[in-house]
Amino acid sequence: MSEEKLEVLERSKKFWNPGKTQAWEDMGVDLVIDRREGYFLYDMDGRRLIDVHLNGGTYNLGHRNPELVAVMSAATQRFDMGNHHFPSLARTALAEALAKCCPGDLQYTIYGAGGAEAIDIAIKTARNATQKRKIVSIVRAYHGHTGLAVKTGAERFSEIFLSEDTQGEFIHVPFNNLDAIEDALRRRDVAAVIMETIPATYGFPMPHEGYLPAVKKLCERFDALYIADEVQTGLMRTGVMWAISKYGVEPDMLVTGKGITGGLYPISCCVVSERCAGWLKQDGFAHMSTAGGAEIGCIVALKVLEICQRPEVASTVGYIANFMRAGLDRIQSSYPDFFTGIRQNGVILGLEFNHPEGAKPVMKHLYQNGVWAIFSSLDPRVLQFKPGILMSQPLCEELLRRVDRAVAGAREEVVGPGLRKSA
Repeated sequence: MSEEKLEVLERSKKFWNPGKTQAWEDMGVDLVIDRREGYFLYDMDGRRLIDVHLNGGTYNLGHRNPELVAVMSAATQRFDMGNHHFPSLARTALAEALAKCCPGDLQYTIYGAGGAEAIDIAIKTARNATQKRKIVSIVRAYHGHTGLAVKTGAERFSEIFLSEDTQGEFIHVPFNNLDAIEDALRRRDVAAVIMETIPATYGFPMPHEGYLPAVKKLCERFDALYIADEVQTGLMRTGVMWAISKYGVEPDMLVTGKGITGGLYPISCCVVSERCAGWLKQDGFAHMSTAGGAEIGCIVALKVLEICQRPEVASTVGYIANFMRAGLDRIQSSYPDFFTGIRQNGVILGLEFNHPEGAKPVMKHLYQNGVWAIFSSLDPRVLQFKPGILMSQPLCEELLRRVDRAVAGAREEVVGPGLRKSA
């Protein structure tokens, strides 16, 4: 490690986040990101990493995508953040584009600066529309860290700030359990069910056949709204624009963030139906966000939507998904006692390992082999593995070679030396 990088790490502990910086070091990750381009990160010491973490899908189109950089650069010649109080060309254009590409009758876009803020907006909107307070989410959910969003998720993130739900307004039910959903809704006192279509931080467990449509029907039966959190699963990651559409569900609200920023300018969106839009007409000033819907961010997001909807992108996602699955199946067959499962929908993948924290040594060995992926913090048996939606075949081939070496190294560390099973 260079002296310069060591100094940055020490200053990070002193002035930024000592706990997080030290935790990464303890896990064998001394990453300080410098240059980034395409699907590559470069460490301060010049080491290249293939990025399949993508910061939760923020970099679906790659780091510093040239088309997005050009659009943002041109936008700065005329626009800035704008004034959130007034109509604007950019905000209206993005809202109209979202209404056209979102499922069902979603019409109005309410802007935030980050995904968690948009989740807060969705919860407040549900409460206004239904005049009920209770919100149902899944056990070990993750919807962000702001005031309402944090209450929908794992207690790990709420207890530390004394933000636990003390009023019984936030109900947590197991994923893929329809009986639990029905039991939570049957008293008709729930405003909304909020769910990541495929829960990311929980390791991408896949919805059972018919589960999500059945949840939507239960919401309709018991007069609750359905909020689809598409922050990590939307924007073509499943081969369609929004993962929820692939399951045949038309939500009452859809939240998008991360990827819609293009990794260049913070923006998030809560897109709602006419039924949910009452407060926008009752008091349009009821929610305000100075940076929400910043005009430069809207212009970048419009380009993100345009790229994602190109016909060739869907074909590329399908090809990458099939190519990566074939390669990962071969790797799994070589280490079946350690690499035990693959969860997949499109280029959303969760790799399962036969150890309570098996994804952590895999992450470390991937890092040592030039790949950056991250373990699922709420289920560290599972590695979040998210190839970019525009990756080339040569890069996929290189990635698989590096994954093979990393899984072999992690297996030897966790299980011990053993003969590799022939593929």
